[in-house]
Amino acid sequence: MSRWQWWIIVAGSLCLTFLALASIAGQKKNITIVWAEWDPAKYLRELSKGFTKETGIGVTVVEIPWAQFQDKVFTALAARDPNYDIIIGDSQWLGRGAERKHYVELTDWMKKNVPIKDIYEPALVAYGEYPKGSGRYWAVPAEADAVGFAYRKDLLEDPKEKAAFQKKYGRPLTIPKTWEELYQVAKFFTRPKRRLYGVAVYTGKQYDGVTMGFQQVMWSFGGDYGDPKTFQVEGYINGPDSVKALEFYVRLAKECMPPGSQNYYWSECLDAFKRGLVAMTMNYFAFFPGLLSEETNRYAKTTGFFMVPRGPKGHYISLGGQGLSVSAYSKNKDEALQYIKWFWQERVQREWARLGGFTCHKKVLNSPDFLKATPYNPVFRDSMKLLKDFWAVPEYAELLDSCQRHLNAAIVGAKKPKEALDAIAKEHTVIFRKAGRLKRQ
Repeated sequence: MSRWQWWIIVAGSLCLTFLALASIAGQKKNITIVWAEWDPAKYLRELSKGFTKETGIGVTVVEIPWAQFQDKVFTALAARDPNYDIIIGDSQWLGRGAERKHYVELTDWMKKNVPIKDIYEPALVAYGEYPKGSGRYWAVPAEADAVGFAYRKDLLEDPKEKAAFQKKYGRPLTIPKTWEELYQVAKFFTRPKRRLYGVAVYTGKQYDGVTMGFQQVMWSFGGDYGDPKTFQVEGYINGPDSVKALEFYVRLAKECMPPGSQNYYWSECLDAFKRGLVAMTMNYFAFFPGLLSEETNRYAKTTGFFMVPRGPKGHYISLGGQGLSVSAYSKNKDEALQYIKWFWQERVQREWARLGGFTCHKKVLNSPDFLKATPYNPVFRDSMKLLKDFWAVPEYAELLDSCQRHLNAAIVGAKKPKEALDAIAKEHTVIFRKAGRLKRQ
């Protein structure tokens, strides 16, 4: 090869290198947000087009099916994977994200960049604060959510059904206000010969299914998981009130749900309702939009919504929803923070709510536009005042797995309610002792 040929090759290679570098330099920044695969993620993808238009920063929303969501995100965090810039994780993830330094602490940044006074206070605590009461924040609320109920108006408001119910129970047939009233209504509409059953509630082992369904009954019956200060669980999760609550929940599922419903979660509950199998169904509000469409629900015109009932010793509702956290391993932290700041502008929150997102912005949450947007929005707003959450400590996944296994065992009849709760108490005690949270007496 002659010298001049060699120089031509070198010059060509340098030109290609310079062109590649110029191309990279000309590229816009891009951030990646990871969330579960559901409608709110699709709303967020649409909303984020506005951020890109205003800033030039691209936004990729990665959706992971609910069944794999937690495992895939936790695996990525354990590997210090930089591919996720913003994680929209469940409220229970806060302890693990904070204590294991997976999340960037946002406390000081939020004071200067987020209108904290405009955030609904219980949501700020639930979706962002860890430890609770510390004033330290690791996430900003993204999507609020709560468990609620849908019901068939054509059944509960039918004059003949009302008369028959009045005759049987000596009271009017109305939307249930208590768990006992819900049981009565569910029992009344359970008619196997007509392939109609009273209710669909969470019973399944998938992710947090049966736990989210049962815990709100437990709290409302006076039970609890344990002491949040001492982490003592014996006498709480397996105390008399918790046992009564699980006995009730098992009876409700056994007597008033369709055959083969021992592993119901949100999708199965929705499907049972849309197929006309049940008169009422439990579900998260974020899954209710499909019930308003005649294309997906033949009972759309006669579907109504009501709040989770109260119990004999209180009124609590299982918290859903997630917050926006910045991954400690992100290479685009400044852009991620810029996105969160943009997301929490009032005008953006109004657009988020218009698309179908459940806002935690006080002004938007209470605005006429939000309350009139859907028949379930007013119920959702009122439910927000009653939300309570599962353990948010780093060991929550192990604690949740224990609840899922043993509560489902009670549902299917493999264990008696007291036996199931005793097993949970024993395992939770071991988990907390191993973590150094519970000292030996």
